[in-house]
Amino acid sequence: MLKIKNYVRAESLEQAYELNQKKSTCILGGMLWLKMSSRTFQTAVDLSDLGLDQIEETEEEFSIGAMVTLRQMEQHEGLNRFSDGAAAESVKQIVGVQFRNLATVGGSIFGRFGFSDVLTFFLALDSYVELYHGGIIPMEQFAAQPYDRDILIRVIVKKNHAKCVYLTHRNTKTDFPVLACAVSVLNGKGYAVIGARPGRAQRRMLPDTWEEMCRQEETRKELAEQTAAQFTFGSNMRASAQYREHLAKVLLKRGFQKLEEEGGGN
Repeated sequence: MLKIKNYVRAESLEQAYELNQKKSTCILGGMLWLKMSSRTFQTAVDLSDLGLDQIEETEEEFSIGAMVTLRQMEQHEGLNRFSDGAAAESVKQIVGVQFRNLATVGGSIFGRFGFSDVLTFFLALDSYVELYHGGIIPMEQFAAQPYDRDILIRVIVKKNHAKCVYLTHRNTKTDFPVLACAVSVLNGKGYAVIGARPGRAQRRMLPDTWEEMCRQEETRKELAEQTAAQFTFGSNMRASAQYREHLAKVLLKRGFQKLEEEGGGN
């Protein structure tokens, strides 16, 4: 059972950050994963009053506040148009609409969960996180860092020319993914992201010949095998490492085919 002794609605990011420096403090997101833990916190800090619940779009970027819900992300026309629908595709199988109405982008990203569809998706784009103390850093760098006591303010997605495909395999609908996969093209360069390995999602750059290899069935298969070999896979209750590696090859090949069909390299 989760126990909280003091509840504080932060009046500023500075106040939230100072409170969070104590190990007995936690930051509340949507409280969907946190409430299932068996822990006692002296203080819980709510960021709901700090205006972090909006997706703002400019000509250069999307700014996604930490308290934006997964449902907002799923339904945002601009973000989905930019990502070829991958934003909605990456979250639509996360439990159900009621859950996505509460779960936050900040909680999903800051947790850096191995099963995170959200982290896998953002790693496929030219994305960054803004931290109160750490400033703005690339999402790939943040994903690899150990946990700390900083506060995530927002996720930034740069509007560089992009194509994106998101694929996932689940044993049952709405369950955690057995494997998550995203392939993308950013300014002509190809990238592949694998999540639910079951470790944290990781990104790899595709070889310079990826466009040519995507055009034929056999070379797509070869590219998928080469790319999957750059990742490590583990076993848990949902799947073995060998099965995940096989899935990675299948999903990568499908992603490359879809990029080719949509003219991803053009």
